[in-house]
Amino acid sequence: MEEKRANRTLLALGLALAALVALSFTLGRYGLGLGELWRVLTGTPLGLPASQMTPQQTVVWNIRLPRILLCCLVGACLASAGACYQGVFQNAMASPDLLGCSQGAAFGAALAILLGAGTAGITASAFLFSLVTVALVYLIGQYAPGQKVLNLVLGGVMIGSLFSAGTSFIKLVADPGDQLPAITYWLMGSLAGARMETVLLALVPMLLGLVPLFLLRWKINLLVMGEEEARAMGVHTDRLRLVVVLCATLITASAVSVSGLIGWVGLVVPHLSRMLVGSNYKHLLPCSALFGAGFLLLTDNVSRNLFTAELPIGILTAWIGAPFFIYLMLHQGRGET
Repeated sequence: MEEKRANRTLLALGLALAALVALSFTLGRYGLGLGELWRVLTGTPLGLPASQMTPQQTVVWNIRLPRILLCCLVGACLASAGACYQGVFQNAMASPDLLGCSQGAAFGAALAILLGAGTAGITASAFLFSLVTVALVYLIGQYAPGQKVLNLVLGGVMIGSLFSAGTSFIKLVADPGDQLPAITYWLMGSLAGARMETVLLALVPMLLGLVPLFLLRWKINLLVMGEEEARAMGVHTDRLRLVVVLCATLITASAVSVSGLIGWVGLVVPHLSRMLVGSNYKHLLPCSALFGAGFLLLTDNVSRNLFTAELPIGILTAWIGAPFFIYLMLHQGRGET
């Protein structure tokens, strides 16, 4: 019965996401009806040069399609990574920035902006430094005495703080008329200016991380059960934990490098998904991915249509996520008493 209910929930989320994607194409400063959208999608020849496109075709194919795809990918990756971190570390407050990945990406992006790099250089630098950060944290966790999981968390806090201090120093010495606003805007998170090249660039590492996680999602349940139970069933817990952490970090780094810092998605969405389908990662991981994609896409629609000037999406996710998480904590507290 629970299996059927979870499958129905996943189907409903998939249909809701598809409807939201279609709606997102019609929203914006240049309004499009669903009929007009259908004619553009079905009537545009493959490989049509941008110079020969109509205004409607340009808006759909070159502006809104890349942004919608990137938004869904980033939301799915952040939510999936959050669900995996919470399972591996057996901590409901774990999120994708637990190991300092986001702080490293922020430092890399700020450094690239300070050095005058373009969009591709900023993305590459953010991705590289996010991986460097997690590599340092992993080395600390491996060689420090004591419990490895706790060492990883503490190492993430320490290394993340160092890179946050580095980002603050870069903001201090950056040109206040040009570089500082660019750094600040990147840190607030935004999907403005998304291009298909950016989507394709991020898609490869995202798939390299997501595919193993989905294939191993039933084993993550064993990590949640505890070390002794997992080992009794023949699972090499240290190796499995390493693979899950590396894959979750890879998709986090990929997402943050192209979107900037977008908080709360990886913390709130897994909790909402557990309320919908339970704690079995067979359903929880796909539910988190679908829910995260839809949540971020909905938030992005609000951010680009609420005011005349586009609002950074990281601000909106915090406005939505923080109060809801407080409500969730209070609601669960009353339910337990």
